[in-house]
Amino acid sequence: MRIKFLVAAVAGLSLSAAAWAVNPFVIKDIRVEGLQRTEPGTVFNYLPMKVGDTFTDAKAQQAIKALFDTGFFDDVRVESEGQNVILTVIERPVITQLTINGSRELDKEQIKKSLKSNGFAESRVFDQSLLDQAVQALKREYFSRGKYSVEITPSVTKLERNRVAVTLDITEGVTAKIKEIRIVGAKAFSQSELLDQFSLTEGDWLSWITKDNQYSKQKLQGDLEKLKAFYQNQGYLEFNIDSTQVSISPDKESVYLTVNVNEGKRFTVGDLKFGGDLKVPENELRKLLTIKSGEVFNREKINESVTAISDRLGNDGYAFANVNAVPELDREHDKASFTFFIDPGRKTYVRKINITGNTKTRDEVIRREMRQVEGAPYAADKVKRSKERAQLLGYFEDVNIETPAAPDTPDQVDMNVAVKERPTGSISAGVGFVQGEGLQLSANVSQSNIFGSGKAATIGFSTGKANKYANISFTDPYFTPDGVSIGYDLYYKVYDPNQINLSAYKTNTLGGAVRFGVPITEHDTINYSIGAENTDVTTYSNSPQRYIDFVNKYGNRNTTLLGTVGWSRDTRDSALWPTRGGVLRTSLDSGLPGGDIQYYRLTGQDTWYFPLSKTFTLMLNGEAGFVNGYGNTPDVPFFQNFYIGGIGSVRGFDNGSIGPKDTNGDYLGGTRKAVANAEVLFPFPGMKDSKSVRASVFADAGSLWDNKTPGSSIGSEVRYSTGAAVTWLSPVGPMKFSYAVPLKKQEGDKLQRFQFQLGSVF
Repeated sequence: MRIKFLVAAVAGLSLSAAAWAVNPFVIKDIRVEGLQRTEPGTVFNYLPMKVGDTFTDAKAQQAIKALFDTGFFDDVRVESEGQNVILTVIERPVITQLTINGSRELDKEQIKKSLKSNGFAESRVFDQSLLDQAVQALKREYFSRGKYSVEITPSVTKLERNRVAVTLDITEGVTAKIKEIRIVGAKAFSQSELLDQFSLTEGDWLSWITKDNQYSKQKLQGDLEKLKAFYQNQGYLEFNIDSTQVSISPDKESVYLTVNVNEGKRFTVGDLKFGGDLKVPENELRKLLTIKSGEVFNREKINESVTAISDRLGNDGYAFANVNAVPELDREHDKASFTFFIDPGRKTYVRKINITGNTKTRDEVIRREMRQVEGAPYAADKVKRSKERAQLLGYFEDVNIETPAAPDTPDQVDMNVAVKERPTGSISAGVGFVQGEGLQLSANVSQSNIFGSGKAATIGFSTGKANKYANISFTDPYFTPDGVSIGYDLYYKVYDPNQINLSAYKTNTLGGAVRFGVPITEHDTINYSIGAENTDVTTYSNSPQRYIDFVNKYGNRNTTLLGTVGWSRDTRDSALWPTRGGVLRTSLDSGLPGGDIQYYRLTGQDTWYFPLSKTFTLMLNGEAGFVNGYGNTPDVPFFQNFYIGGIGSVRGFDNGSIGPKDTNGDYLGGTRKAVANAEVLFPFPGMKDSKSVRASVFADAGSLWDNKTPGSSIGSEVRYSTGAAVTWLSPVGPMKFSYAVPLKKQEGDKLQRFQFQLGSVF
């Protein structure tokens, strides 16, 4: 006869007392009834009893609790039959289908991932409490995106074989917009000046693109940090944000933000002292301080000073140096003195360099870029430069270097270089439009890391209205162990300025060259090349007379022996959006003796970037060049002339339209050029946090002249303009737009106030 002595009908209810007690007995057998999916072994693993144990009421209660805690069952019953224990269970249903309806703000897969992180997903046991928790978590996700009127309605449909289908019907509603941001307690600065520090705004004409008027808790936290940094950089050391209130209108469509602040006093910097184990002479450390006594307190400068001292100690091998700037406040005189306490720790050495993640690129390709070497003292600047050089290879999506302490050796660290490979081969086609050139087509097959060796090869072509180009090139960046590169080029190009009404002639050139690059410092490289090219020159009846005379004198086909030597120096902080540093390039190109055409062309360009503030950068650029003939070609080949005008030189003037003209008004180009540009770069209005769009205001000046053209001089040919520009790194490549107003022009100049350059590889 079965005796039922304890029943638990619904999960989550407290266990009731036994209906009636049974006498303890030794368990001879345990049976489980009602299982459909769960294996009996799983049940026995959770049971706090086994055959041979003495069964009691307490054991029964423990068994029921243990099985409920698994989350697998809706009902558990314990019965006895003689000396046998019988467990009867009702399993919870399994979720076989999860459907999301109505989601637009969040991707359906993103929602399912969020639900899964809360324990609710397909193929898992259905639990109503988990569903409720998952729905609330999903609502919070919508709230963080400004969707305060969101409604989520879950429905559960029972299916055969103890399964359920769950559907979430989502009505997202409108996104709440910020109607007002108030900073209460601010006296030293105006509301507008403080709100300029925020990425969140009350909205403007660009908000439909930038969405900067949509409330986000994460963005607000970031803005509050910016506000605090702004105040502390202006001397308010004790500035504090007392509270923030976020109010939502009854219709849940408008958000009102109130930030309560306590500015405190404005402090100036008092004494600056050093404490601890300096290791570096104090006079040298003092030179690293970017803040001075008597200045207004600036948190950013304090942090820069701490970083500079830490880096200096790191350069001497102290990998774990700790520097703290401890303030001492004199509130009576509103002064803050600082003591920089230095704990250099142990001097460390690099034991091993470990490289991981390079599934294709050979170890040696990465190791040869490392400026920190094994067995040498740790040097922070060399570790940093090692990372930069690995990134500049272009083979990796990401490069990360860590220097953990070596196990059981407190004075050694390992240098772990983790890279993430990116595809380095490409087959691409391109289409674009360049004003003045027209439609351009291009195709390219390249591999910049052949078989992981670091060598590169390219086959490509491009074609436009005036320019056509095809080339094959190969480069070995480490032709020698110390980094001398070698490259080979074979090219064919057609230049036909007659097609864009620039000048009446055409050249077809076939050539090849061998080039070398010799690094002389971390930032400086000397480049050499030697080659030859054959050029066919075509003139027309309307060609300038000097072009016709040159062809009659030297022939319409010539072979030139080419030689080039150049020097480049690049100290920019970014190749994409530089804010400091510069690029200097000089080059001497010549047609060498032994060829039909002999000339030399000297060019130089110097570009510098100066940070005016966190958002404004001043760019200054200067270019100069001249070309002369010599030897058996005293006349300068006209197809080696310079041309300026348009984007890249003096904006507001048609491409190549500045300089001497013949009697027919055709542009002759020039043998001398000078260009100067000044440009202030800043984030596009309304998109100050964007990393893809940048605006600028500029002033351009340039002159192109020829000392053999009557009346042509640097002064007579000078032109200058001013205007504004926008650069957009679009998904299909960089796009440049400018509008310029010529300030100095002459009769007959071809003006082009709006200019643009679009298109790239897609």
